Amino acid sequence: MRISSNFDSGAIEVVSLADPENIRLRLRPDNAAEFRQWFHYRVQGAAGQHLVMRFENAAEAAYPGGWPGYRALASYDRQNWFRVAATRYEDGQLIVEHSPERNSVYYAYFEPYSHERHLDLLGRVEMSPFAEVRNLGASVEGRDIDVVVVGRPRPDKQPVWITARQHPGETMASWFIEGLLERLLDGADPVSRRVRELATLYVVPNMNPDGAIRGNLRTNAAGANLNREWQSPSRARSPEVLLVRDEMERTGVSLFLDIHGDEELPYVFFSTAEEVPGFSAQALARQSKLIAAFKQASPDVQTEHGYQAGRFGEEMLSLASKWVAHRFGCVALTLEMPFKDNANLPDGVSGWSAARSRILGSAALVAVLAHLSEGLSRTD
Repeated sequence: MRISSNFDSGAIEVVSLADPENIRLRLRPDNAAEFRQWFHYRVQGAAGQHLVMRFENAAEAAYPGGWPGYRALASYDRQNWFRVAATRYEDGQLIVEHSPERNSVYYAYFEPYSHERHLDLLGRVEMSPFAEVRNLGASVEGRDIDVVVVGRPRPDKQPVWITARQHPGETMASWFIEGLLERLLDGADPVSRRVRELATLYVVPNMNPDGAIRGNLRTNAAGANLNREWQSPSRARSPEVLLVRDEMERTGVSLFLDIHGDEELPYVFFSTAEEVPGFSAQALARQSKLIAAFKQASPDVQTEHGYQAGRFGEEMLSLASKWVAHRFGCVALTLEMPFKDNANLPDGVSGWSAARSRILGSAALVAVLAHLSEGLSRTD
């Protein structure tokens, strides 16, 4: 039997394979920081064997509160992923029990989104008559930071920005963006057509390609948590944020969505901007209407559960959505999806999944259209 992780987004440390019923593993930290929780690895030569995989340092994860109720993901073909029901957290260890049917099986914290799939998505965008891919510059390790521009900019069109994968382990954000872009570029979809008429959209599908390929949980190749770099990004430590922020200054921002995943809370929810200094009553009213439109567009969205007020303290304006709300005075939201399941609409087989993330991304355009239309009526 062999365990390997030397591939795109692979991450694990193997302590011992001597006993299939006591496979000892450790969560590997980000390459330049001590965050750990993401895992993605391949087991070979274990068909028909009962595997008991113990993540011995699970209690040292960035969010140990994310383990209770969590179920690991597995796949034989890297296309179809399923939850491993016999996943439990006890005595500080995450324990995954599984008897694979085939000799090659992959396990992951959430359904991976490969860099090749990211490039394929950009390729489909390039073939659309409604969009183009623009390069903003390079990451710490020289990988492209690309923005998808949908619709030609005009003075009468609202600039809408959407970013994903600041935290590379939150792969549901990439699945969300895929669903959003596929609908947005559908020439037969009336919602998408109207959105394209009212706005120019700037979509960054992957803010952190270095961290994604390296299998990091939260940081880029320099060890920077990009969603704490927005107040003062640097070319050496966080060029990914600096490039996007500079382009925002050039285009302006009338609406901003930053797409994430939350390890602990089993809900879809928003981190909002009412605590941002100078956030106006008018912006607050528009924020409330946008969230209501999201709830109408998708029953997966709820507002009862979320982050407690004051969670971010003095670092608030270093977060993307808070900085944008402060700088541009617009509605700017962080959307969080669960790693576990949506407790309001649970799926006992799949939990929260890539498919549900894609559907939510598609539904988001209905809410974006409501926001754009409301803004249009205010200027009539």
